[in-house]
Amino acid sequence: MKKNEPIWSSLVLGMHDALVSTLGLVTGLAFAAATQYVIILTGMIAAMSAGMSMMASEYLSQKAGGNSRGAFMRGIMTGAAYVFTAAMLLVPFVLFRNPFIGVFATYLVGVAIIFGFNLLKSKIDAQKFLPAFIEMLVVCFVVTTVAFIIGESARVLFGISI
Repeated sequence: MKKNEPIWSSLVLGMHDALVSTLGLVTGLAFAAATQYVIILTGMIAAMSAGMSMMASEYLSQKAGGNSRGAFMRGIMTGAAYVFTAAMLLVPFVLFRNPFIGVFATYLVGVAIIFGFNLLKSKIDAQKFLPAFIEMLVVCFVVTTVAFIIGESARVLFGISI
């Protein structure tokens, strides 16, 4: 990685993928009547395996794009952003026994993560906060909603429940 090369893209990749996949996963599990412990365990397994996958994918992507020097660090940052974000999204399920309260609290945590990330980025890069925050929030909400609809449709269509 070059000395002043921005790292935001690697952080956004890991963080946003964790937001969408973890929110979709825990919401789907809660609506499928999974227990608090099933949601936490499944979330932890998914966070670690997906985080390692994101790390490897970013590394290989950077190498393929000609960034041999920064590929390793970018991979680490993407994977770490994924695991950290997913872990923060699972905290409400540790605190609340009711899965639906956990889902609501997880969405609040997700909004707080998006808020904090965009606030930090806007301060460091002297960019406008609100448009970036709203864009990331809307993209996350739309993708998570579509994923939930697909999951619910499959559950109904195939008659699967936990």
